[in-house]
Amino acid sequence: MNDLPPIAQGKYWNELPVGTAFRTHRRTITESDLVNFINASGMLEQIFIDADHGGAMGGRPVPAALTYCFIEGMQMQTLVQGTGMALLEVSTKVVAPVRVGDSIWATIAVVDVKPTSKGNRGVITFEVIVHNQKDEPVLSYIVKRLMAGSPAA
Repeated sequence: MNDLPPIAQGKYWNELPVGTAFRTHRRTITESDLVNFINASGMLEQIFIDADHGGAMGGRPVPAALTYCFIEGMQMQTLVQGTGMALLEVSTKVVAPVRVGDSIWATIAVVDVKPTSKGNRGVITFEVIVHNQKDEPVLSYIVKRLMAGSPAA
């Protein structure tokens, strides 16, 4: 059974030339997602725990960290599954609020590839742009990951 290929296998660094791009599936943020996230993270700020807060953003905003984590989770299950070795650096910019009921998805583009000096690995820099259901950008970030190389290389 161990000789069967895994159902989800990420890309190796040497399969990701600059310019390669992907998109994730969409995911709708629920009230349950918000409650579970703020309780697990301790982000029990009034704008997240009081449905009648009426803050400047309106609606039921979720922490930008939740949006980031959900998109990262989508990548962990697909793009970097079994090939990601380490998260090295992240630079994030929040563009617009995400609220309960919004559906998020992302585009992921390879913007830099650098093989390491030893071992079959490389540092890949990705640009991730998160969108809502109206295709409006809500968050963007640059992430550097250490990725394994193809065993055949």
